[in-house]
Amino acid sequence: MRLHHAQVSCPVGGEDAARAFYGGALGLPEAVKPPALAARGGVWFRSADGRAELHVGVEQDFQPARKAHPAFCVDDVEAVAERVATAGFAVEWDDLFPGYRRFYSLDGNGNRVEILSPLDGPLDTEGATDR
Repeated sequence: MRLHHAQVSCPVGGEDAARAFYGGALGLPEAVKPPALAARGGVWFRSADGRAELHVGVEQDFQPARKAHPAFCVDDVEAVAERVATAGFAVEWDDLFPGYRRFYSLDGNGNRVEILSPLDGPLDTEGATDR
């Protein structure tokens, strides 16, 4: 079993803010939504290797997720932190997860997002699900 996608929410009209963070700062390619689902609004992103997706759905009574969050494992967490900060998003470092260097940020709609990298070296993309 592997994770296919995670979903976060945004307010009505929050798609551009999501694109600025997930597409712009994190560099995730936008995925085309099926037409029946595109009518609902929102935006989807897919990892460059096509193995995982993040769906951003529209909620009428949107409240940003401050605890629940997606976590993205990357090869160079320092470089991603620099891109996120340069794009105008806060970077909050945390050293409480043994074996990983990580930070938190808030996406363009205020949802918590974790970015982490293993301290023992670059990701093994073939075995990434085993970590």
